[in-house]
Amino acid sequence: MTGFARQEGRSGAFDWAWEMRSVNGRGLDIRLRLPNGLEDLEGHIRAAAPLRFNRGNIQVSLQFDQRAQQELRVNQDVLAQVLRELAALRGTPGTADATLDGVLALRGVLELQEQEIPESDIEVRDIALRSTFDQALAALDTARRDEGARIDATLRGHLDLISQLVARAEAIAAARPDSVRDRLRLQIDELLADRPGLPEERLAQELALLMVKSDVSEEIQRLRAHVESANDSLNSGEAVGRRLDFLCQEFNREANTLCSKASDVTLTAVGLDLKVEVDRLREQVQNVE
Repeated sequence: MTGFARQEGRSGAFDWAWEMRSVNGRGLDIRLRLPNGLEDLEGHIRAAAPLRFNRGNIQVSLQFDQRAQQELRVNQDVLAQVLRELAALRGTPGTADATLDGVLALRGVLELQEQEIPESDIEVRDIALRSTFDQALAALDTARRDEGARIDATLRGHLDLISQLVARAEAIAAARPDSVRDRLRLQIDELLADRPGLPEERLAQELALLMVKSDVSEEIQRLRAHVESANDSLNSGEAVGRRLDFLCQEFNREANTLCSKASDVTLTAVGLDLKVEVDRLREQVQNVE
């Protein structure tokens, strides 16, 4: 199932934002984009994601920024050198005594130095990074569940249509024996007219064989069982994508057999409609975890 989540965080001099995107997939595939120096988070990510998801291609990216921590310091070595030079120039005609602001304005006397971040701050940051990742993961789970609720309604609609088509096929099949028998008797009469010596017993055997080959009752029973199994799976609240994918294969198999056994255009048309609806169901099943 598809979904998107974003979660921002801050700790001390650090700002970040987790972004997660989920698209359809047969298995669970997690792809990471982590900044340099934060690769240790991968273990937590790969351990946490399977606890919520079984299927899907999930992209996880971390946007990370560290605000510069600088302080202004006096370079004592440079200042000492400047003061020595000024002392040597004191009393020189045409010179005035140096002022403090003038001395500090000289290049190299004042300098900005980055502060070293304490290890304790880094530990707090990493805890917060993992916590906000878990929040983003929960938000992605919610987004996928919302989509799942919409897909659930769509799947049930397809299953209802399949059930209706199976009922139509059953009604047509129930009326078929008489029409099949009448058609076969007509063909037998024509055959006997051309070959009067053909034994009646042999004709009866051929008639029975044709009736068995055209019987679709087993296919209809299995189709009904598959519909019931699919609905039970949807009601289970579990990850049922793989099971539904298998049932779609079975739906298609029975629909193909029904079409091959159909000896009239009406039942064939129902079988083709059934195949179309099964294909639509399969497309939606690919979105299910």
